[in-house]
Formats: sequence, structure tokens, C-alpha cells
Amino acid sequence: MTELIEALNAPTADAGTGPVRVGDPVSRIDGRAKVTGQARYAAEHPAEDLAYGVVVNATIARGRIVGFALDAALAVPGVLDILTHLNKPKTRSIGLFYKDMTAPGGTPFKPLHDGDIAYSGQPVALVVAETFEAARYAASLVEVNYAVEPHDTRLLANLHRAYKPSRLKAGYSPPPKEKGDARAAFAAAPVQIEAEYYSGVEHHNPMELFATTVVRGPDGHLTIHDKTQSSQNSRWYVSHVFGLSKDKVTVRNTYVGGAFGSGLRPQYQLPLAVMAALQLERSVRVVLTRQQMFTFGHRPETLQRVKLAADRDGTLRSISHHAVAETSRFEDYVEVVVNWSGQLYRCDNIRLGYDLVDLDQYSPMDMRAPGAAHGVHALEVAMDELAHKLDMDPLALRLKNYAERNPMDDLPYSTKELRACYEQGAERFGWAERPLAPRSMQEGTELIGWGMATGTWDAMQMFARASAVLHADGRLVVSSAATDIGTGTYTVMAQIAAAAMGLPLEQVTFQLGDSTLPVAPIEGGSSHVTTVGSAVEGVCEKLQRRLFRLARAMPGTALRKVRFEEMEFVDGTLRRAVDPSGAVRLVDVLAHANEARIEEKYLMLPHVFKQKKYLRATHSAVFCEVRVDELMGTVRVTRVVSAIAAGRIINAKTAHSQVSGAVVWGIGQALHEETHTDHRLGRFMNHNLSEYHVSVNADIHDIDVIFVQEDDRVVSRLGAKGVGEIGIVGVSAAISNAIFHATGRRVRSTPMTPDKVMAP
Repeated sequence: MTELIEALNAPTADAGTGPVRVGDPVSRIDGRAKVTGQARYAAEHPAEDLAYGVVVNATIARGRIVGFALDAALAVPGVLDILTHLNKPKTRSIGLFYKDMTAPGGTPFKPLHDGDIAYSGQPVALVVAETFEAARYAASLVEVNYAVEPHDTRLLANLHRAYKPSRLKAGYSPPPKEKGDARAAFAAAPVQIEAEYYSGVEHHNPMELFATTVVRGPDGHLTIHDKTQSSQNSRWYVSHVFGLSKDKVTVRNTYVGGAFGSGLRPQYQLPLAVMAALQLERSVRVVLTRQQMFTFGHRPETLQRVKLAADRDGTLRSISHHAVAETSRFEDYVEVVVNWSGQLYRCDNIRLGYDLVDLDQYSPMDMRAPGAAHGVHALEVAMDELAHKLDMDPLALRLKNYAERNPMDDLPYSTKELRACYEQGAERFGWAERPLAPRSMQEGTELIGWGMATGTWDAMQMFARASAVLHADGRLVVSSAATDIGTGTYTVMAQIAAAAMGLPLEQVTFQLGDSTLPVAPIEGGSSHVTTVGSAVEGVCEKLQRRLFRLARAMPGTALRKVRFEEMEFVDGTLRRAVDPSGAVRLVDVLAHANEARIEEKYLMLPHVFKQKKYLRATHSAVFCEVRVDELMGTVRVTRVVSAIAAGRIINAKTAHSQVSGAVVWGIGQALHEETHTDHRLGRFMNHNLSEYHVSVNADIHDIDVIFVQEDDRVVSRLGAKGVGEIGIVGVSAAISNAIFHATGRRVRSTPMTPDKVMAP
């Protein structure tokens, strides 16, 4: 941890000294460590006597293993062992343990559990050798004999098999019960829209490959460097699966090179690396290849049916939204796809439904804004279709049906500044100049279209602990087992602490990424700032009160009759807000008390009874301009304005970066990203970064982010909500709607590739 603290304490190139406030655009504390190579990721930690593991994957989609031919692989110089289900170390049954600790809930796949093959790419062996090169070559020589069984990976061909997910199997909460009579209201309404929307499989593709380095100490203690969104989740997993006591396992994830939900669960390289370390009694590293990154989890293929009905003035009379998504044979993975359609617009008749089809592939998993990214897409494209049929401006239709309370249960929103998002986003974009009719704007060979959509996402808060230590020299160290997957956690938490204690940022260190630190939740759901940030502010308040008590005991102090509420912490001092002349330096307080350090701890628990009285959500309004070359079918997204209401913004710079990155993701979802399956093989085929198309610099033009003023003390004591996922929701729908406005052609499936845009 010493190396980490030294790297983090080095100021960034444009980081200044002096006071810092919540909301300031502070540069990333970890920036220098990352660009200079001081930041070590999971596969970069050195260890003596380190062995290397390479995974062998199944080449069939369904069946069972009947035998291995390993002699050629074992004969490669340097090969130490080959682990299979036949000789792996003993593991405990882990099905039930996932229910409470792993996100999402369910019973995930168990690597090397038995000889059954559940999907193509399933890990069937781990070759361990003295060098990576020897392990990789030997892995290519492993032969596996299979008894092949028929497989099926086709969602659309199996819709007749769709079923309701199991609450027990998936920890599933079904959509709310129907409100009113959506079918009857639809039939009676004068204006109706009914359409199907399809979204293909997407993969996360973070830059850092999934990797685990297990460093075995002389006493058998395992220090594990893992690519994960929660060090404590991985530690809990290892302890329970392998029957190891808590003090025998430490997991660290000090730096994570992106995850986007792919690290919410421990991926299979973690248990495989631990198996090898226990079997060989030495340190082991396992790194997955880019191709193997496509062998676990993805955004699920989904088909949605949306029916909207309205009066001729645009008043919504009926909303029906039903989704069918794929899952694996061994687990019901469930997303909240349709629920958003019951939260956004005022309507008396709402019917929501969600079904699954189990297929011979790995379980899908959470991917940035799970469920909302494609659920809101379908609703918002349908709303655009309804607006066109009504000959009504799309924004006007949304304002006509603006919900002041949650339509499904009439709960108030904790805060909702969506109307301000519409107003500020539309003004910045110039929406008032938009012609109503499609194909009304053109420049050269390109048709120009303007589209918009609404976005929403949950505003969640979990529980967390934090500790804070103020040293006699004025240094503050705050700790929690949080995670930074590139979101700016290091910076934002240090900023919260520095602002609370009135210290320069360079005197504050935030420690995270270590399972021995105070408990923190998994970094997911856009909840880290509301949760860990609130714990940080809470522990700093306890530290403030402790310092205040010590300062009042100092001889000759002017603070003896002052109440704590009258105090402020500024420039390394505590002072009465109305009389700065009596300021006392924090270092002098500790010196007088003869304390080398003072420490406080804090448990942040959500105010559940208060929060459950409200619908807690973030909101956005996305406006975009596209230019379409109709002959080529190419689409350029030339302007995006994203107006976000996400509570109090803690760091304007990192928050802006989060939303800009999410918009790029939305462009990828709309136009580029899809993983293709050869159903004859039951296998993803474009499993690399040359054929799996992501947005690149040439695809990205102007992105303008607006943060609407909002302060939500129901969601968190900071007033913050979270910005990680709201930025992607609605982007693909706005692009789809803009393509229609440009061409008059409605594309109802993503990605909207040139062949679909050109289709008659």
C-alpha cells in the first residue's frame, strides 16, 4: 500500500494547491500514476516463484467431456500441471452463497465443476507452467474428447418457450402489477402504436483483460490481485469456495482498467488461479485473452413489444411493454427492462411483462445501465413513433404527459428536474428550429435529422464503512474498500474529505481497493458516490467533532462557548464562521492534545424507511443531430446535447467525463456494437476488437453535457445521486429518432447498421 500512497500523493500536472470545494472540476489524483506506469493492474504485480496459467476452452456448445489426451502438453518443458475437473482441488458447493453477496443475484457457472459442457468457450482445463510461453504452447496441445449433444442458441426461434423467471432461482422481483386495463384502453383510443424492437448481444470489452495474480506467502496466506469491481466480494467468494478463513486471503484491486459491469461477479480466472496456487503451493497468474473475454457474460439479446395509445391531443391512455430476453440453462439472469415504462409518463393504464428463454450459452450479465439501456430505448422510439402519428413535436408529447408522481404507485419523486433537462437541453441544442416533417433538412449528399429521447436510471444507496486518520503533520488518510474502475473514485472521495476538513487536496489520501479496509459495496449501479461518499463525509464529520472538543480544551481559546454548528473548517484550521480571527490550526490541536494521530470510524446506513416513501431516480434529456448518406447507409452523429439531473455534482470534471463516455457508449450501442453468433456452432464469431465494432475517435464529434441544478438529501447526505449510467440511457433512442427524422425510415433494431438504414 506504500507504493500506492506515494503514487497518489504525487500531484497531477494541473492540480493546484489550496482549498477545494465539493463541485469543483478537480483533475484526477491517479492520473500521473496511470500515465507514468506506476499504476499496477491485476496482471502486473511481481511475485517470486511465479507460475503462469493458460485456460483451455470447450469447442462445443453442449455435451460432456469423455476424456483428455494430455501427454503431449505435459511433455512440454516447464509444464507443472494441468488442472481439469478430474484433479482440481476440493471446492465447496457455492450455489446458495451467491444469493446475497454477488451482483447480480443467482447461481453462476462453476468452472471445472464437472464434465458437463453448458456453452461454447467454457473453461475445461488450466495448463500451468514456469513461463507463460510454455503454458500457452502446451494449452494448444491439450486434446479434449466430447460426447456432443444438440444445442440451441437462437432466441427468436424459441419465443414459444418463453417463461416467467423463477424468483428463487434469480432473486427476481417481477414488474409491478397492471395498473388499470391497458388492453381495453388501447382498443378504445383513437391513436395507436404497436411495434417490436430488437437488440442484439453486446460485450463489455474493457481495455484491461480479466486477470488474477495469486501471491502465496510462506505461511500460505494468499494475496490476490484481481480485476474486479469489489475486492471484498472476490475475497468472500474465495474464502467460501475454497474453505479458507478470512485472515488467510487478501484481495486487492487498487487499479481497474474498466469493467462496465463485467467485474460485478468474480470471473472464472479467479477460482482457476486460486486452484493452481493451492495445488502447486506457489504463486500463480492467469490472464484471459481478448477472445476469452467473450466467454463469460454479455448484454442479453432482447425482443421487446411496445403498445402505446393516446387521444388526438397526445394524452396517453395506455402503455404496454413486454420483453423476452435470453438466459443460460443453468441460471435465470433477469434485467429490469420494462419497469422504466411505468415510471416516466403519466398514464392510467399500464401493463408490463418480462419473460426468459434459456439457451445453450453463458448467462448474460449486467452491462452499463442494465435493462434501461435497451428498455428505455424501446419506449422512447415508440414515443417518437406516436408523436409522428399525432403530427406532434416529440418534446411536446413528453411534456404533455409529464409525471409529477410515479405513475405506478403514486409515490413522489425524491427530486425530479427532468422538466429543466428538457428546457435547458432543447435551448442549448436549438430544438425550436426543428422542422416537424422528416426529410426536411439536407446538406450536400447528407440528410440531416434531429432526434431526442428521455433517460432515467435508479438513484441507489447501499451501506458502507469508512475510517479517517488525521496525523500530527496535517495529513489525512481516509479508507474504505471501494473500487475505482476508471470513474474517478480516488479523486472524488479525496475531494469530499478535503472539502469537509478544510485541507488542501495534496494533504489528503483516499485508500481503496483492499479487502482488509472498511466494508464497501460493489462498485456498480451508479451508487459509489452516494454510498461511500456519504460514509466519507460522515467519518469526516465525526473527526470534526473530535477536533472541536479538543480545541475547546485548549487554554485561552475563544471556542469554549461556541456550538459545533457555528464552526467551519478552512485552510487547515477550525474557526467560528462569523469570526475567522479566532482560527485554530488543526496541527496545533493535535500537538496540544499530545496526539500523533486521531482516528474515527463511521458506518453509513441508508435511511430505508425515509427512502422507501419516494421514487429515487436520475433523469436526462438527450438531443442529437445525425447526418445520413442514404446511398451508402452511413450515419454520422455530429452533435449530442445531454442534459442530466443527477443530484448534486461532486466533481464537475470527472462527472462530465463519465457522461461523455456514456454518450460514446450510446453511439456504439446505436450504430456499431453487436456480437454475432454462428448458431450452427453455438459460438460468438467476432470475438476480437477488429471485428467487434466499437466507436472510435472518428465516430465522435460534439458532445455537450449540461448538469441541471438538483440537490437530493433523500438519496444521500451529500445531495448526490450518481452519473455513471444515466449518461447512456436514451442516447441510442435519440439517434434512432434522428435517423427517422432524416430519412423517414424507422429502424427498430440495434445496431442500426448501413444495411438497415438503406433498407426500403
